[in-house]
Amino acid sequence: MNFSLSEEQVALRDTLIKFIERDYSFDDRWSIIRSAEGWSRTRWNQLAEIGAMALPIAEQDGGLGGSAVDTMVVMEQLGRGLVIEPYLGCVVLPAALLTRGASDIERAGLLERIASGETLVAFAHTDAGAGHERAQTHTHARRANGGFMLTGKKIAVLGGDCADTLLVSACVDGAPKASLFLVQPDSATTKRYAYPMQDAQRGGDIEFVNAPATLVGEQDNAQHAIDYALDAACAALCAEAVGVMTELHKATVEYLKTRKQFGRPIGMNQALQHRAVDMMMHLEMSRSMAMEAALAVANENADLRAKAISAAKTLVGQASRFVGQSAVQLHGGIGVTHELNVSHYFKRLTMINATFGDTDWHLARYGDLMKAA
Repeated sequence: MNFSLSEEQVALRDTLIKFIERDYSFDDRWSIIRSAEGWSRTRWNQLAEIGAMALPIAEQDGGLGGSAVDTMVVMEQLGRGLVIEPYLGCVVLPAALLTRGASDIERAGLLERIASGETLVAFAHTDAGAGHERAQTHTHARRANGGFMLTGKKIAVLGGDCADTLLVSACVDGAPKASLFLVQPDSATTKRYAYPMQDAQRGGDIEFVNAPATLVGEQDNAQHAIDYALDAACAALCAEAVGVMTELHKATVEYLKTRKQFGRPIGMNQALQHRAVDMMMHLEMSRSMAMEAALAVANENADLRAKAISAAKTLVGQASRFVGQSAVQLHGGIGVTHELNVSHYFKRLTMINATFGDTDWHLARYGDLMKAA
């Protein structure tokens, strides 16, 4: 099988590389983090102009009709630049969720606004105490005045601090299966608690008290769309981790070549050379698994898709830990300082591993799927 990128994908990658080099230096990133919003609307619009927002959205919905492999190309470069704009939370997730969980009429216009970068939509799914389990939701909806009212609290919502619209999972009148709802966050019945996370990405906890909501898709039938969207997000995270590890390996090899002790570069030490090679091996294995995860997103067999993506998330999580720790160790004490980008890359890898299921959770999921087969 040919895993080479197409000409269009290479052009997209090169455009994103230029964007990172020109507009997303380490100092630029710091200034964005210290801003009032904690992310840049200007950079968001630049990504939209490149076509990144429209990429995962079908042509009939106003997008470019790209595949998960195209998303992989974008996420890898965003990882290399440690971009903090909420692309995963406000583009990849809602696009996948609406594509699988909404009717043509319901998603008309909304996906088009996501594609243009005009509207930010976040997926509020995780309840306190639910951990990584996807089918647990304590948020409940009840019928009222010909519509629905939502009550509950969602935590760690990616892009929840800035989203214009929320997609919320909830159970209707005690039903065991989840439904999807659209909620406007800026109302008296919705409280939003925004905060920066450990890796400078932004998130939010959102509390609903009889918040007016609009049902999306079929009632009690949203779980298949939720599973698909979270699998697509995991595949995107694997690609982002590859981008982060690429930069960590590059920075570490450069440091080994330039840092001198006793009059010679420390990279002449064979043990350190071996560690750098081990880092590269983990990186290349992760690259292959990220590609497999991206290809698996299109698999209509949910179990096969889940097995491939959990395998990738497990291996990439293990590799991220090794590469991140090795980079810090080979840099010495400076590797954990705020002034060096190595520590920030390591933080992002740690957060990627913990997002939408850590290594242990995906390994257990993979094992359960193998037993079932």
